[in-house]
Amino acid sequence: MEKKVIVTGGAGFIGSHVVDLYIESGWDVLVIDDLSTGRIENINKKADFLKMDIRDKKIFEVIKKFSPNVVNHHAAQINLRKSVDEPVYDAEVNIVGTLNILEGMRHAGVSRIIFASTGGAIYGETDFIPTPETAVPSPLSPYGIAKRACELYIDYYSKVWGFRPAILRYGNVYGPRQDPYGEAGVIAIFVSKILKGERPVIFGDGNQTRDYVFVKDVAIFNLMASEREFSGIYNVGTGIETSVNALFSSISKNMNASISPIYDSPRPGELRRSCLKIDKIRSTGWNFLPLEEGLKETIKWFRVNL
Repeated sequence: MEKKVIVTGGAGFIGSHVVDLYIESGWDVLVIDDLSTGRIENINKKADFLKMDIRDKKIFEVIKKFSPNVVNHHAAQINLRKSVDEPVYDAEVNIVGTLNILEGMRHAGVSRIIFASTGGAIYGETDFIPTPETAVPSPLSPYGIAKRACELYIDYYSKVWGFRPAILRYGNVYGPRQDPYGEAGVIAIFVSKILKGERPVIFGDGNQTRDYVFVKDVAIFNLMASEREFSGIYNVGTGIETSVNALFSSISKNMNASISPIYDSPRPGELRRSCLKIDKIRSTGWNFLPLEEGLKETIKWFRVNL
């Protein structure tokens, strides 16, 4: 199999780890990123790089010329709060941008797409915890609605145009290179605050739960999905619920810190519980690093790079 891939958002937190693994595995990689949130230093030196917005029509020519056998689509507006404040902008980037990629692929005769979607933001509040891929989506934010809309468009392209998609619904991804200054990425935020001797803020009572999955494990499944041509929807998580309080306690212990958090009022629209059922992904042979191990590697990286 020819191994050529375009990775959109390849300068970002998750996308750059995906690029690294493709390169390690001998793939020819073109990164497309507008660097609005991605960082140029994240991009693997062995990858080709093009600075471009995914809404730009010139992307049609880029896809045709590079002629990948897979497009790995990670470029997105990922700030949930921003999606609430600016839903039109969120839809322009996440829905229209994705449609532009899909149309570019169709015109270039490329049918394989791996789409980075979201678990919690698509499933919303649900009685099914851990939540299987078959659960009825009930997104609570414009961001979740946009990601679900993209999934439906991708399904349309698979039915009408013969696309072969793998849709990956991520849990709460954490690890090296995560932005500690964004509103997402609670682990990066906690670690950076503690390193600076500042008190992190916990919104609500801290008993809300999430499914934290290590970024390198996410990258591994992207590679597996590419090389083994998986299709369909996959939850990418650990199947383990961790409360924000328990997470803070683990991080503090790992860092020998005695800083106490500040509790603030809960943020509107925030899920109470989120955890992904992972029977389907486990059946492929994929596995995940335990949270404690992933935290150690993440903390070590932040100590050097913050």
